[in-house]
Amino acid sequence: MLDFVTEKQTVWEYLSRTNKPILLYGMGDGADKILRVFAEYGITCSGIFASDEFVRGHSFRGFRVMTYAQACEAYPDCIVVLAFAAFTDELRGKICRIAQERELYAPDVPVVGTELFTREYLHEKEASLQEVYHLLADEQSKRVFANVVNFKLSGKINYLEEITTPVSEVYRDILTPEPSEVYLDLGAYNGDTVREFLSYAPDCERIVAAEPDIKNYRKLQKFIEDNHLKQVETRNIGVWDSAGTIPFERRAGRNSAISSTAKTEVAVDSIDGMLAGGRVTTIKMDVEGAERQAISGGRKTLRQYAPKLNIAAYHRTSDFFELPLLIKDFNPDYQIYLRHHPYIPAWETNLYAKVCR
Repeated sequence: MLDFVTEKQTVWEYLSRTNKPILLYGMGDGADKILRVFAEYGITCSGIFASDEFVRGHSFRGFRVMTYAQACEAYPDCIVVLAFAAFTDELRGKICRIAQERELYAPDVPVVGTELFTREYLHEKEASLQEVYHLLADEQSKRVFANVVNFKLSGKINYLEEITTPVSEVYRDILTPEPSEVYLDLGAYNGDTVREFLSYAPDCERIVAAEPDIKNYRKLQKFIEDNHLKQVETRNIGVWDSAGTIPFERRAGRNSAISSTAKTEVAVDSIDGMLAGGRVTTIKMDVEGAERQAISGGRKTLRQYAPKLNIAAYHRTSDFFELPLLIKDFNPDYQIYLRHHPYIPAWETNLYAKVCR
């Protein structure tokens, strides 16, 4: 029995039964995913609106895109369904203000895959969810875990706002960098997480930054060169559970990812292979749904060096509870933490792990 689950129905069930008009806020891939689930549940979308700066009299999926003011005038008693992700204070603040004025939900649709967090899914995964909840290392992790579960069921953003904490708290209380750090950055993008790590560990000994997307990799290299970061080694490579090449979909920005339908391939290696037995003290991975394979390819490293871990736990529906179990299986000495950083929906829900020596 999952005592921390307070929501009795899913957002999809609620929306399928309401008589109120339902408006999507946002366009693009997120809206397409939600509309596909609407079709499965027989949910009717009455219209679409966007932030004022994105409204140019155009249409999306057969709907004329409205401003928020136009949407409120046309549908005064509507339900708003958020169809994009927001991390800036300004945009999150705008969403929270709309939530005060209208009934608003941010349905959980996975970044990777199609598996939804339904009541049936909750029942199927109950044993694993219960196990992870009880193994978490502190009360804040348990609050994050409980609220993420209730958010995934309900789409209510207050569950996320209640548990949002800054990244600085993690570096202060969990990761606590030391001068002799050797940092492995998997999914280094344009160097932003190298910059972040150096802001907390300016005297680190060595950084290996891996990024598979060639456009992002060139930006990463430029950042390293412009800032004269001689302790940073860059690799144009992805991470997997073994060395080889795999299909890779190149998309804009951070969205490039491994995909079975991609026409191009990238070179990949495992954590154990990249390090070749060398020491590492901290590993960060944000690898767009390949986290399970990345962890599996680092089992020797996790057992031998027990590096501190900073892992995205939100790309797949099961990541926030399956990844902790995988890590504990490879090294039971790890203490597991969960934190949610500023983001709507439940992206930037990260897993942190360390072994207390």
